[in-house]
Amino acid sequence: MNLAVKDIRHNLGRFVLTTIGVGMLLMIVMGMGGIYRGITEDATLLIDKLDADLWVVQRGTRGPFAEVSRLPTNLADRVATVPGVTQTRRFVFHTVQRQHNGKPLRVAVLGLDWPTDRGEWLPLVAGRPLAQNHFEMVADRTLGLALGDRVPLGKETYTVVGLTSGMIDSGGNGLGFFTAADAQTIQFDLTGEAVRLERAARVGRVDRIDLGRTQPPLLERAEGETAAIPALAPPAISAVLVRVQPGTDPRTVAAAISGWADVSVHTQDEERQLMLSGPVEKAKLQIGLFRVLLTLISAIIMALILYTLTLDKLHDIALLKLIGAPNRVILGMILQQALLLGAMGFGIAYLLGQWLFPRFPRRVILMQDDLIQLAVIVLVISVLSSVLGIWKAMRVEPNEALS
Repeated sequence: MNLAVKDIRHNLGRFVLTTIGVGMLLMIVMGMGGIYRGITEDATLLIDKLDADLWVVQRGTRGPFAEVSRLPTNLADRVATVPGVTQTRRFVFHTVQRQHNGKPLRVAVLGLDWPTDRGEWLPLVAGRPLAQNHFEMVADRTLGLALGDRVPLGKETYTVVGLTSGMIDSGGNGLGFFTAADAQTIQFDLTGEAVRLERAARVGRVDRIDLGRTQPPLLERAEGETAAIPALAPPAISAVLVRVQPGTDPRTVAAAISGWADVSVHTQDEERQLMLSGPVEKAKLQIGLFRVLLTLISAIIMALILYTLTLDKLHDIALLKLIGAPNRVILGMILQQALLLGAMGFGIAYLLGQWLFPRFPRRVILMQDDLIQLAVIVLVISVLSSVLGIWKAMRVEPNEALS
């Protein structure tokens, strides 16, 4: 006869409710660990997917994901001439928020260097990659768009030709993939009035210098389109992605490019570390702290629950002692209940998590190592939390059964 099982059957309703409560608390602990993993995965997702050996960014910056980086478009051609470089790709990245069908649409815009990069590497679940240089986009499913949807961004309208899954940025925003030219158009879009004021300001600046007064055609040129004025640079890109030739050490190529005064160069691993130690570091620390606190709270709650369960059966424990039951029987009963409470709570947490976590707004990734670690922690908590109940049971005198 197992006393722990007999006692649970005697108070089955209370034990079941207690187990469900512990399970939900452990589910939150499990979810915090999964969110921690998800933040790390989302932060490095693009860096891993783009698979560039080197990232060339604006001098003194840490890359397009950590902070603003501005580079001239022709830098990709300059980098391509460096010995050891086999491919360069222009890269544009920024975030926009617009209204679409009456709802806010926040898109992490990523520009691909079409036609070198059409997006064949994207995990498409429907549709196709980009097939032309303008007016097409590939959207992640989290944006709520469907194939064939027409999305107005700036002065142009883009048609959704492909859908991806799980492609989001470090902030949880769904990615929209455009050509680099379209991404620049979206980023540097200005209203008609802003364009008119900028042209008027250019004319005013030219008119205030002697060259403008002596050469009137310059005033006419200043009123023209920005792209038609050679002295004005075209829209900037965020970075240049570099692939080196097989057998070439990326650090050797990086050292050569780093000698240029206008750029900084990071390897793929360095870019990952810069991302993890920068934009997402505080979020990771906060989630980690909450996980530790919830684990401690779980231990305290389980200890109090087992202590309360022990108080409810002090008379039964005294009676067992009076009839000569050894202490190990009483200790075993309390310890078995603690282990059963922890095991069933962990099982409920895992099952609830499998159903709830996919519905969270941020990605929750449950790693097997994390689950094993949490299971060991629950085992330790179960044993330690039973100590308080065991301590109370050992203080019970047999003659209390007669009172």
